[in-house]
Amino acid sequence: MDDVSAASSASLDRRAELSEFLRTRRARLKPEDVGLPDFGRHRRVPGLRREELAQLAGVSVAYYTRLEQGNGRNVSAEVLDSIARALRLTDAERAHLTHLAKPKQHRKKHTARVQQARGALRQLLDSMESVPAYLTGRRGDILAWNRMAAAVFGDWAELPPAERNWARLVFLNPGYQELFVEWDQKASDIVSVLRMDAGCHPDDPRLSALVGELSVKSPEFRRLWATHDVREKTYGVKHLRHPLVGELTLNYESFHLAEGNEQTLVTYHADPGSESAEALRLLASWGTDATRAGSSAQSS
Repeated sequence: MDDVSAASSASLDRRAELSEFLRTRRARLKPEDVGLPDFGRHRRVPGLRREELAQLAGVSVAYYTRLEQGNGRNVSAEVLDSIARALRLTDAERAHLTHLAKPKQHRKKHTARVQQARGALRQLLDSMESVPAYLTGRRGDILAWNRMAAAVFGDWAELPPAERNWARLVFLNPGYQELFVEWDQKASDIVSVLRMDAGCHPDDPRLSALVGELSVKSPEFRRLWATHDVREKTYGVKHLRHPLVGELTLNYESFHLAEGNEQTLVTYHADPGSESAEALRLLASWGTDATRAGSSAQSS
């Protein structure tokens, strides 16, 4: 087995994922966080011991130990909820724990199906003439985008379809390290999305191959993947360093489509009257010249 195959098969093993997720969540809690005494130098493990977590969750140590070893078979929703409360999980982490412990069965044909953007969605993107917007699917694949998105992030039409993926761009394309002022945060967000995707679709061969490739080629991805952090960010602020108009501060909003196809519409806008708003207006007026400048992020 080569390095990529080994990395991908290890990364997406459901039992290993469940085990490491619980272990890392337990390790981040200190005894004083949950009202337990801290025995200082006598404590041999970071965070809570298994028996302490089991006590907080109201389950036996043996039961919790089996669960942390990756055996989530027949675990009830009530027990998972108790463990989630004891670990102080966020909503995204609770959902991830449920997916790992009680996975849904996905047909391989459905998992491997090529993702596509509906024609009406492409028309919607094109109609948003002054707003950078794009549509993403599973694994962070970029499915469709408008002219303003190309002006800001680069024209993804110039890339082979397999490379139109946020994880590949952020970790394997140096130009995107220049584009995102807070690249570390963007990288962490991307890994978090892939983690949640892996919890929902552990049998996805394309996701497994992507994780394996990134684990081999990017030490930073490998480090972030090992943290098992998951979170969902649907809005926020991004700071960009554009080659044509300089610094941009843009608000973003993410809208999950309600069709069950796991696609997300992402839009960006600047505060009214700001320098970034004027910069977007200039990019919109420059048309194809702005798109060419944006594409320099892909080749720098």
